[in-house]
Amino acid sequence: MNTAPPTGASRGSDGRFLNNHRNESHGGPSLLKFLRDMRRRGWKRPTFPKAHNDPAWLAANRTQTTFTWIGHASFLVQLGGLNILTDPVLSRRTSPVQWAGPGRLAPLGLTFDELPKIDVVLISHNHYDHLDDPTVRQLAARDAPEFVVPLGLREWFAKRGIGKVTELDWWQSAEPCGLRVHAVPAQHFSGRGAGDRNRTLWCGFVYEKEGQRHYFAGDTGYGPDFAGIGTRFAPIDVAMIPIGAYDPRSFMRPVHVDPDEAVRIHQDVGSRLSLAMHWGTFRLTLEPLDEPPVRLTAALEAAAIAPDRFAVMAHGETRVLPTTG
Repeated sequence: MNTAPPTGASRGSDGRFLNNHRNESHGGPSLLKFLRDMRRRGWKRPTFPKAHNDPAWLAANRTQTTFTWIGHASFLVQLGGLNILTDPVLSRRTSPVQWAGPGRLAPLGLTFDELPKIDVVLISHNHYDHLDDPTVRQLAARDAPEFVVPLGLREWFAKRGIGKVTELDWWQSAEPCGLRVHAVPAQHFSGRGAGDRNRTLWCGFVYEKEGQRHYFAGDTGYGPDFAGIGTRFAPIDVAMIPIGAYDPRSFMRPVHVDPDEAVRIHQDVGSRLSLAMHWGTFRLTLEPLDEPPVRLTAALEAAAIAPDRFAVMAHGETRVLPTTG
């Protein structure tokens, strides 16, 4: 593994965090047009089946490496006897309130009561579809897990009486519960309300235990950062990569990858197996909710990559990784 770059994320003169390679505006008139199109554009709600899983087996499992897709960017990962959650959102809506905002349009892969005791929670950034207040409070009260977050988010947790929080800058590392976690760059932005845009950082995570290395990309547009992640960490055993929320490209390209770019991330980071996420759960953009897997299949074929190298899971599906060694 190569030596980490010496510096983390940059900030502007106003103290707000910056992307490494792309800083186009993602707001103003373009945002207003996007919001108008979201209101006016007709759409059909697809039917997403829920896969069978076995919460009792997951609760008892201490040896097998598993991935269960809860929905959107939320995975339960079991590795080396630890239970890890990525960007857990179990609420009905991704919103400051539960009576308005984007609602869940697919079955919840695991309910809160079906989750095993959680050891580590990875939070990529503070958008409502990745940092969910009710879910975080429930996890902290029941399990008191270690939360790993990007710079600036500790205060948000402290206001809720949650103290087991580790903040990381890009390229910094920590070892909660014996899990080696590295924060890595992503191309995105942050903000939960008026005036706080980019006051806290956004990131992806590479984490390691017992000879396995996984990558959780968080929420991101495409750029040169992924080649740098691959230079430092490849090969990646399993990568969780977003494939949805990409249209219109003129507005979403700086912050959300499409399936073709997701395949490029898979290649850049040297992933042996990638799992699709960030699609088919909430209506956040203009493409049909069930379109991303279709486009992913075409992108894999165009890149001459076997379809089983970048898998699309059903909501609630559990994948058990083969034992290596």
